[in-house]
Amino acid sequence: MAKVAYAILIGFGCLSSAGAMAREVVPSPVGAMPGTIVIKTAERKLYLVRGDGTAFRYKVAVGRLGKQWFGEARVDGKFVRPAWSPPDEVRRDNPRLPSVIPGGSPGNPMGARAITLDRGQYAIHGTNRPSSIGTFASYGCIRMFNEDIVDLYEQVGVGTRVVVER
Repeated sequence: MAKVAYAILIGFGCLSSAGAMAREVVPSPVGAMPGTIVIKTAERKLYLVRGDGTAFRYKVAVGRLGKQWFGEARVDGKFVRPAWSPPDEVRRDNPRLPSVIPGGSPGNPMGARAITLDRGQYAIHGTNRPSSIGTFASYGCIRMFNEDIVDLYEQVGVGTRVVVER
């Protein structure tokens, strides 16, 4: 019966082989406190540190050269199928973009969920371009497979510490 349900989910596009295996359990990054999100830019990986000496590790896309940032932030919002207003820098590079792209629209780059940060206009979010995961692709946001951002979204709250390392 479970195999039938799994096959139905795949048939409806609810699961994908790319995102379904993206999360791994690995040893925690050295010195990271439980509950912290650690993003290792050079690795293009995000770690959610657990209390047992392990972390969930996810593949991500990070900022392009010249668009990266490093340091600390806190989660300041969580949104389901968010609308997207292109930040000023994105609009300068792409002036034909509309001022708002509704949530769920194919052209909306935010994907299934967004976790906003208290540092500028940055977020950890899903993507409508899963092929970008594992690359240097964004203007500073952290992109995840939609399956993975849904998983992370359920595990973190407003106020969660986020550390972005080189």
